[in-house]
Amino acid sequence: MASAQTGDTVKVHYTGTLDDGTVFDSSRGQGPIEFTLGAGDVIPGFDQAVVGMNAGESKTVVIPAGEAYGPRNDEMLQQIPRSAIPAEIELAEGMILHAEAPDGNQLSFTVAEIADDQVLIDGNHPLAGQDLTFALELVEIA
Repeated sequence: MASAQTGDTVKVHYTGTLDDGTVFDSSRGQGPIEFTLGAGDVIPGFDQAVVGMNAGESKTVVIPAGEAYGPRNDEMLQQIPRSAIPAEIELAEGMILHAEAPDGNQLSFTVAEIADDQVLIDGNHPLAGQDLTFALELVEIA
């Protein structure tokens, strides 16, 4: 039986947890995710963890922040005027705001703090700076 190699399309079931055991994402109850190894479809550490696995094999890996969503970057925090956000949006700390960059790319920001006339938004990925644990099961090598 051949093991998964870069360039292979694979189907993987996974459950991702934080250091405190909180599940942040899982394919269980849905279909496994399908992606091509080495194509950049998933975070680098996830991709690397699947390489060398055989169909039907399971394992648990810890992916350091640098191989996941990277370190937190304080330069991604920005104060903006409350008036820059449409009045019909009821802001709450922790909510995700979406915007379009001048080049057409979609951007996401987390509302970190709300003051009377200012809002602190965070452009870091919500999992930036965190080591992630994944329970993986390689379902199929296509």
